[in-house]
Amino acid sequence: QGRILEKTGLCSQITFSRYVRQGRKLGVDPKLFIQDLHFNKVPVRVYQPKATSDRRRRGIIFFHGGGWVFGSLDTYEKVCRYISRESESVVVSVQYRLAPEHKYPAAYEDCLNATIHFMKNIEHYGVDPANVIVCGDSAGGNLAAAISQTLAGRSDLPKLRAQVLIYPGLQALDFNLPSYHQNRGVPLLLRERAAFFALQYLNGDAVHMHEVLEGSHIPPDMRLKYRKWVSPDNIPEKFKVRGVKPLTPTDFIAEVYETVKRFCEPNLCPLLAEDAVVQQVPESFILTCEYDVLRDDGLLYKKRLEDNGVRVTWYHLEDGFHGIISLYDYCGFSFPSGKRGLDSVVNFLKSL
Repeated sequence: QGRILEKTGLCSQITFSRYVRQGRKLGVDPKLFIQDLHFNKVPVRVYQPKATSDRRRRGIIFFHGGGWVFGSLDTYEKVCRYISRESESVVVSVQYRLAPEHKYPAAYEDCLNATIHFMKNIEHYGVDPANVIVCGDSAGGNLAAAISQTLAGRSDLPKLRAQVLIYPGLQALDFNLPSYHQNRGVPLLLRERAAFFALQYLNGDAVHMHEVLEGSHIPPDMRLKYRKWVSPDNIPEKFKVRGVKPLTPTDFIAEVYETVKRFCEPNLCPLLAEDAVVQQVPESFILTCEYDVLRDDGLLYKKRLEDNGVRVTWYHLEDGFHGIISLYDYCGFSFPSGKRGLDSVVNFLKSL
């Protein structure tokens, strides 16, 4: 439908999809005090449990998914309310600027600025400075991983307690990993859309989508350099049993690389950060779904974190697909495995 409207010139596909995905305004929550604020000029929604607490609460900074292109505070209202209520935490949901209107690093900078503001004003919210967690799903998981890495080296702020990455997208070097082949046609995220979103975020357009999917956007020497981190060899064999055909990348095209070379920046692709940075990130929770093109991004990062001595709790939804958490109680229907995934996040948070 979005494409039809785009062809008739009524509105762009992205505008249409944003309209379709906007959340419904929910009523008052008897257990939560909810307010819309600005942190360092970035719009946020703060969820605080109304019940009194004998100690300072944990604080969770939440970055929503939607391919850096969709998503809003309203879209994730039910998810954030659930996390705040069930884990008895203060949740700050961040409305970062969206692509293609605002290209990288706009979303990253908004998330970083909102996080720093929260950490500097933490006492206003009754939050324990030693128990602040960054959390996000999909593109939000990408942003949470990038923020974790950035803050790992900062001595002027409290250290993050943990990062929670829900089926994160962490690299744009290789769209031919096993999970990209196995799940290329599985909703809600098709293989082509993954490259489309990454390019919208990077450049504000998807001109070189075909070349990026084929792998001709990365120089051979760079491919070799990152092979120690981004390679099917690092993925456990049991994830390769469903049909995988290894693709040899097509010939490198230098002018395409010129337009996408920032894909090699860790703030955009956190899987490419150096070991010295990865070693410093906090305890981590990673959720992956079997039927998700981004499954292997999560598995590769899990291995990198563990190889660098970071404690990882991993939860794999065998029957899960990409975006399943955002469908929690969506228009009255819910997937049991989505609820299990959300509860695994809540249980991890309560364990901290």
